[in-house]
Amino acid sequence: MAVFTEVSPAQAQALLDHLALGQLSSLRGIGAGIENTNYFVDCQDAHQSGHYVLTLFERLTAEQLPFYLRLMQHLAQRGVPVPEPHADAAGEILFEVAGKPAAIVDRLHGGHQLAPDAFHCSQVGATLARMHLAAQDFPLHQPNLRGLAWWREVVPQLLPFLSGPEAELLQSELAYQEQLAASQDYAQLARGPIHADLFRDNVMFEPGEGPGRERLTGFFDFYFAGVDTWLFDLAVCLNDWCIDLTDGRLIEERAAVFVAAYESERPLSGAEHRLLPALLRAAALRFWVSRLFDLHLPREASLLKAHDPRHFERVLRERIAKPWHALHGGVGE
Repeated sequence: MAVFTEVSPAQAQALLDHLALGQLSSLRGIGAGIENTNYFVDCQDAHQSGHYVLTLFERLTAEQLPFYLRLMQHLAQRGVPVPEPHADAAGEILFEVAGKPAAIVDRLHGGHQLAPDAFHCSQVGATLARMHLAAQDFPLHQPNLRGLAWWREVVPQLLPFLSGPEAELLQSELAYQEQLAASQDYAQLARGPIHADLFRDNVMFEPGEGPGRERLTGFFDFYFAGVDTWLFDLAVCLNDWCIDLTDGRLIEERAAVFVAAYESERPLSGAEHRLLPALLRAAALRFWVSRLFDLHLPREASLLKAHDPRHFERVLRERIAKPWHALHGGVGE
């Protein structure tokens, strides 16, 4: 993520020593993203080299962080491919570096697939469902901090920056989502820990057999995770993995494959099928609001580039105009 806090080699080495991970050989800041400070950390011990990610948390507090880190640990220990946090001799996984809460986790192999096809979507869909099921017995609880309560708080702050049509859409969609959240169908939706930000750049693949046959190696960046509906997590994915990035249009064939793969591990309920079009709107609203917030109410950082909020405005308008029903595999049914 963006480098908000500079970390010296000596500071990184102190943590490596505490965790008995070896001698630092490389420390590189990661410039993508806008939430935390991240560094690639390479080190060497007497037996092998190690490759890790060091994260300093800029917004999340030491009270909030155990949820994210213990969730990653919980999932990794149940065979879900996620980076496992490294613990010290006492079992602690949260530390302090440069005055900030920090953790070091394993670096996943491979790279991003930014132009996914149905094969990639099938792997992500099935792994997402397995992740949801594996987290069912996770004992900690924290709400989705970028959910409805946050939208209610932030939208009034954003309205002065928006044009008339933008402000009208933002207010009307917030009202729609508030009504949805109060409905009986919504109360029936299955809930548990979700990733809440599983975009293409938060999943890794490595080469497989044949062109385009990459194998999924893991999900990462769980620092927006929280307890919410599993359907919201699925909708977030569909709005990134299964769309035309130029206009926000849902690519229905790819979306159908994604949902079918998810359902091969965890079938959706009737209420989930009915509300998927509404949750696709909710997922688009969430990222439109957060991108507007980062654009108009930014923080300083040495490597910081806010994402264009107009992308998710287009996605939201598309989901309103053309609701998609996975059960029927089509728009407007």
